[in-house]
Parts: sequence; C-alpha cells; structure tokens
Amino acid sequence: MKIKDIIFNIKSLSFKETLEYIVEKAKKKDKKTFVTTINPEIIMLARGDLEYQKVLRSADLALADGIGVVWAGKMFGKSFKGRVHGSDLVEKVSETIAKHPITVGFLGGRENVAQQTAKRLTKKYPGLKVAFATQEANRLPHTDYGKTAVDRSRKAVSLKCDILFVALGSPKQEKWIYENLPKIPVRIAIGVGGAFDFISGKVARAPKWVRNLGLEWLFRLMIQPWRAKRQTALIKFVILVLKEKFLT
Repeated sequence: MKIKDIIFNIKSLSFKETLEYIVEKAKKKDKKTFVTTINPEIIMLARGDLEYQKVLRSADLALADGIGVVWAGKMFGKSFKGRVHGSDLVEKVSETIAKHPITVGFLGGRENVAQQTAKRLTKKYPGLKVAFATQEANRLPHTDYGKTAVDRSRKAVSLKCDILFVALGSPKQEKWIYENLPKIPVRIAIGVGGAFDFISGKVARAPKWVRNLGLEWLFRLMIQPWRAKRQTALIKFVILVLKEKFLT
C-alpha cells in the first residue's frame, strides 16, 4: 500500500470541525464511530501489515496527527487544515463535553495513568462525567473468557460510556477498537496513543512554541532517548514519500 493512499484517506478537518463531529456522533444511539489519529509511525507500521491497513481503512474518521503527515499531504497535493494531536484532542473533547450530558471512559496507559488522566481532567473541567478509567483492556467483557455470559453482560453495562479514549499504542489500539467496538456499549472510540502520559504528567510535553515548529518529536527524543530506534521510522517515511513523489 502506498503512503499516498493512506494520506488521501485522512480527512482535512479543523480542530473545531473535529470537535463538532465527535460531539454529534457521541449523541447518536444508532451508529458507532471509530476515530483514529494518524502519524508517520502509524503509516510505516501499516505498510507492512495488511490487517492493519484494513483496520485503518475501516475508520469512520482518520485525522492528521503529526507534522510529517501534513508535509506528506503537501507533497501529494492534499492540504490539511491543521494537525489534530491525540493529547490536544483528549483535552479539547473533555473540555467540550463537560458542558453536555456525555460520558467518557479512559482505557490504556500504565501504572494508573488512565486514572490520573481522568483525575486531572475532571479537576480542570468540573462538569466532565467520567464513567471509568482503567489500564486493563482485559477488564472489558470480550476478553473475560473465563466468565459466564451473564458476568460479561454485567461488566459491559458497568463500563458503558459515550466516548472511549483508547491509549494502548499503535497498532494495538486501532486493532482493539476495530475488533471490539461493535461488542461494547460505547458510541465512539478514539485511538489516542501516548496522550495519557502527557495529560497525567508522567511524560513532559514539548513547549507550545516547539510544537508549533513541528519539532515535538525531537523534544520527545531528547527526554526519551530510548525512542531513537522508533524515530528511524520518520526518516524512512520521508525517504519513501520523496520516492513516491518523484520516482513513481
């Protein structure tokens, strides 16, 4: 699958339009919605994983997360209205739905990061209605294989929410949503990567001026040098975009 094909499957929405879309879908009872935020690393993972390509194509809304995606769009003649970073999305959605009768759930992270994320957001946005916050995907009904059908049904009800933020890392979180959204009492599920780490304060986020320059990836590499191997995907991404643009 070419990078260009993935890029053209990403919607060009402003942050305001994205928030309006999510709030509208969270109110609908008749349809479930799968939202994903796409960055260069996700695109590189998808190129070598046919199942993951299918999952990403199935998303109702794919958003541009990362300056690399915006740059690639320009190379292929597709313009984006801006980036929709996972951390910013969690923050702004939480702020917006605090004013509405919409519930939210937090799934993923490590060491109570989901719980800490929920705690910080409810303190910041007092009207936010958190249904649950857990790091354990196996607490959800479909993976409790040792339980009876009645037990699974009861647990499903207890974990019901309108919007579910899933921070299990890619490709796991997107594959998890694809497989399980039809089975759980959630209206809209959004893959948000490492957003909980930033919001909870576990990992320092780059200053806003650094983010505006599109250098957040460099800042994160400086504070987490172990990510160097993963960042090679960005270099490969740039090379492949240039090859597709000028050699095919």
